[in-house]
Amino acid sequence: MKILVVNPNTTTSMTKKIGLAARAAARPGTEIVVANSQNGPASIQGFLDVATCVPGLLEEVAQHPDVDAIVIACFDDTGLDAVRSLVTVPVLGIGEAAYHAASMIAVKFSVVTTLSRSVYGLENNLLKYGLAQKCTGVRATDIPVLKLEEGDRATVDKIRLEIRAAIDQDQAEAIVLGCAGMADLMAQLSDEFQLPVVDGVAAGVALSEALVNSNLTTSKIRTYASV
Repeated sequence: MKILVVNPNTTTSMTKKIGLAARAAARPGTEIVVANSQNGPASIQGFLDVATCVPGLLEEVAQHPDVDAIVIACFDDTGLDAVRSLVTVPVLGIGEAAYHAASMIAVKFSVVTTLSRSVYGLENNLLKYGLAQKCTGVRATDIPVLKLEEGDRATVDKIRLEIRAAIDQDQAEAIVLGCAGMADLMAQLSDEFQLPVVDGVAAGVALSEALVNSNLTTSKIRTYASV
């Protein structure tokens, strides 16, 4: 099985981090192909970035016609419907995958994301997926996406503070990390807070494997028809 994990932004250091998380989650025998868009924004932070990154994302996906599934490694699920219309293999966004995974292991979960301007879009996605009632709230750390690449203690402490507030104030029983740039923190934060912390990259890979093993493909009967 071959899974394409594609970062819709152009920052290669983030793509490398995503690749490490994806390969750590993959089963033996699964080949992970990691790529990023060659054209578009360096990070995706709000509606304008979401819109301008889609052409580059579609171009990159078209370069990998032989994969069995695709994971879009942007928590906004950028271009998800467009890519599903382009291909027949299963396509998962890491936001969608993380929400579904969290909903199956906890009664309620909270999302801890980057900038405040991303909150509305994520809330809309939760409504779209029918999971808003399972989410106690989307909390912003106001950390720019590329700041996560530095891995400094102050940045991680901001994430910790929002997780603690989600547990104590929102009564969250699981935490969803709301950015692919947080993928390397999942195990550390799970151990620290003693509850499930869900990374969408890992969830996306695992659920993609399950869909491929179940011989499921993207429906082309109507909404995701290519022509």
